[in-house]
Amino acid sequence: MDFPITSVPLFGVPTTWITPLWMVGTGAAVTVAILIALYLLLVQAAPKIGAIARTTAKEALSQPLFYVVLALGVFALVLFPFIPYNTFGEDIKMVKDTGLTLIMVLSIFLALWTASVSIADEIEGRTALTLLSKPINRRSFILGKFLGIAVPVAILFIVLGSLFLASVSYKVAYDARETGQPAPTREQCAAEMEQIVPGLVLAFLEAIVLTSVSVAISTRLPMMANLVICVSVYVLGHLVPMLADMPGQLEIVTFIGGFLATILPVLDHFNIYNAISSGQEVPWSYVGWAGVYALLCCTAAILLSLLLFEDRDLA
Repeated sequence: MDFPITSVPLFGVPTTWITPLWMVGTGAAVTVAILIALYLLLVQAAPKIGAIARTTAKEALSQPLFYVVLALGVFALVLFPFIPYNTFGEDIKMVKDTGLTLIMVLSIFLALWTASVSIADEIEGRTALTLLSKPINRRSFILGKFLGIAVPVAILFIVLGSLFLASVSYKVAYDARETGQPAPTREQCAAEMEQIVPGLVLAFLEAIVLTSVSVAISTRLPMMANLVICVSVYVLGHLVPMLADMPGQLEIVTFIGGFLATILPVLDHFNIYNAISSGQEVPWSYVGWAGVYALLCCTAAILLSLLLFEDRDLA
């Protein structure tokens, strides 16, 4: 005799929210496989860059800060579904918004810290000079550091992103129980998770763009200056385009806004909060173009870091 999947509650809600999680596990496994394949390809194509990237990633993953950030993210994502947002039936949107913001901020903070420790501190401590005395040029050093810093950021996104999708699925069932509505179907839970996947990809792209900016700054400045500049880039990258397009502004304000929007990465391209609030889906074609834009921004930042590091006195 077959029993309906909603007959046995788990954590106080029907278990329909668990069924779509196989997609989360499959997506995480595929992402890990892609990362491993890219690493093996890098080792074959550029062994020196691959060696630096592997060493940098190991150092970052061995730092207690990585596990502190990971634990903080896990705790918050588990807590978010139970927080009463008092939004009159729109709590699921608040969970999506706060979850995306949390993961992105934690990953950016991890990237800034790792870039400062791995590049700025090594330059100041003459470790970089010892490394570059071997048959490794400065271009390989910067590229290897950037890729190595991107690895813990990607791992953080995979772990927290998977948990975030599970919490979104659980929130659908939890809200239905709290409001006295019928138990949601597995299709409804899966639909809410699928809507947020493009947001996770865009948030990761934004974190990688800021990682490249942080790498460039770390070639010349210490951690606190790196943090201040990257926070400024983050704020301006979201606000400047809006100020430049706002009607009724003075010409000088419009000019400055347009100028800053030209030289700084427009991080608002990676923002899907309006789509979340309106319940719209983000097309994957948009994510693809955002990926192209992120690649251009990272290329520009890495080229800048190569210029800044090329004539840096390490002695």
